[in-house]
Amino acid sequence: MAGAPLEVRPSPDALLKAAERESRGKLKIFLGAAPGVGKTYGMLAAGRRRKEEGVDVVVGVVETHGRPETEAQLVNLEVVPRRIVDYKGHKLGEMDLDAVLRRRPGLVLVDELAHTNAEGSRHAKRYLDVEELLAAGIDVYSTMNIQHVESLNDVVARITRIRVRETVPDRIVDAADEVELVDLTPADLIGRLREGKVYVRDNAERALRHYFSPGNLTALRELALRRTAERVDEQMLSYMREHAIAGPWAAGERVIVCVDPTPSGGNVVRAAKRTADSVDAELIALYVETDRHATLTDAEQRQLAETMRLASQLGAEVVTLPGRSVVEEVLAFARSRNATRIVVGKSRRSRWFEMRHGSVVDELVRSAAGIAIEVAPTDGAATPSGPTDWWASVPLTPGPYLEGVMSTALATGVGMLIDAYVKPPNISLVYVVPVLVAAARHGLAPSLWVATLSALTYNFFFLPPIYKFTINDPANVVALVFFMFVAIVTSTLAARTRRQTESARREARTTAELYAFSRKIAGVIELDDLLWIVVTHLARLLNAEIAVLMPERDKHLALRAAFPPDSEFGDADLAAARWAWDSDRPTGKGTDTLPGGRWLFVPIRTSRSPIGILGVLARQEAAGDIREVSASERQLLEAVG
Repeated sequence: MAGAPLEVRPSPDALLKAAERESRGKLKIFLGAAPGVGKTYGMLAAGRRRKEEGVDVVVGVVETHGRPETEAQLVNLEVVPRRIVDYKGHKLGEMDLDAVLRRRPGLVLVDELAHTNAEGSRHAKRYLDVEELLAAGIDVYSTMNIQHVESLNDVVARITRIRVRETVPDRIVDAADEVELVDLTPADLIGRLREGKVYVRDNAERALRHYFSPGNLTALRELALRRTAERVDEQMLSYMREHAIAGPWAAGERVIVCVDPTPSGGNVVRAAKRTADSVDAELIALYVETDRHATLTDAEQRQLAETMRLASQLGAEVVTLPGRSVVEEVLAFARSRNATRIVVGKSRRSRWFEMRHGSVVDELVRSAAGIAIEVAPTDGAATPSGPTDWWASVPLTPGPYLEGVMSTALATGVGMLIDAYVKPPNISLVYVVPVLVAAARHGLAPSLWVATLSALTYNFFFLPPIYKFTINDPANVVALVFFMFVAIVTSTLAARTRRQTESARREARTTAELYAFSRKIAGVIELDDLLWIVVTHLARLLNAEIAVLMPERDKHLALRAAFPPDSEFGDADLAAARWAWDSDRPTGKGTDTLPGGRWLFVPIRTSRSPIGILGVLARQEAAGDIREVSASERQLLEAVG
């Protein structure tokens, strides 16, 4: 029933993650914007409070840097003696991981999560020591600065002009049960520096001129605040999923814009961007791929790709979801992401179209309890109400229609045979079979052709007067009209089922290819073998030519793998590939940069820099003509890259 609230159940993934956390220790990270804000002091103070509560607390490793107030926090805390390592003639003290595991406390304090262990240690990094402690069921408190978060390493380097070599993967921070921000204003931190509470005075003055300048500290503080806010938001979403809370909880704004293949889609995305900026919110562009997607014309496919590209350029997260109902998928996704607003374009469909198919806007307004629905104005151009879908699905070859004539003739012969011996009350049901067959095999247009032929044939051969198209009995007129109605309805439903089946088949094929891909790369050691697996699977998945180009020592891009192996590039394609490498963004066909070539080039990158270029030459499945890569295919390519 329209407007009925969607049933919300606990997320199985969220429940599974919660169950896994029960058997592991809990990690709390004290996160700071810069050295000297008081992370170690805060960790030790928190450890002392837990000890007063009766928890068995030990210090695994702490660096006090000679600060008296920090050293005072160690009083009455058990400290596990360090393991002494001889490294190039120097005695280094590292955390004794085995001693902590044997001691098995309830909580261990481990300073400097990003620390690199000395050679000969079991793990190269301290965060790996922490993971082993957590796996053993021991709770851990640890500290780190925002500069050590792997994904922010480049950002911090641009701000401070100093690249930090010791980093912690984002997954460690994301998996932490709690992240506590240890915050200090730039003025207070600079005051501590000048008082010699962070570094000795000579070093402090040098630090103030470089890393600890007011501008740097303000930028680092903003990064730390944002990263902590993101972590808190993730925790809130996890809690909502575990407890089946429908939401939204408007703790922070999040805007979803519904994307469609109409020409006004760009205006709607821009309006949503203005809305998101006005409330300082994250923007997500969502496209629901229903069975109608298979009937989109080339122009609509290009328009959809252009709108998705615009959303990406405006900084939106672009998401494509398969589904049967646009409204149900949009609302389910909005609740899963705790969205507070949904922006949708004003429909220009005719009243007759909305009476037959319903209005997405009206259904969203009725069903979106707790979520604001904003209807963005369009450019006033009327939205086509169906002809494009119709003509896109009409076969232009005579085969389906000739097959319809033959199946109708066969049904007529069978009907005559049955009528001669059985005399059924309604022989017209025989003609429903060829209508359904035509719809299932060839779509709506051929099935309507067969329905019309069947109605005429039924009238000519079975309704008196026989062998004439005239009808004497009014009851037979009603029967003929009713048959035509049933034939049209069944052909429409069968054609829709056919589209849904094709969509499900494509999804199953994609899933199978991705599963096979993951199985094969799991055992790959050589880079060339990995590249070959990537290009062959992507080629099958996208019905495209795939190539990987990587730079040689002279920075010249060279072909490392391709499927088929004889793939060729024109001058425009090579220029686009070079530009994609230099600019680190998609270039070529279907983009705004060098679109004249045949290939689309997408950078393959690590968290720090690009390592190669992925080239795609997509083709139509039937004709083999070159086409643009669709929005959902672009998402897949960017995920691979």
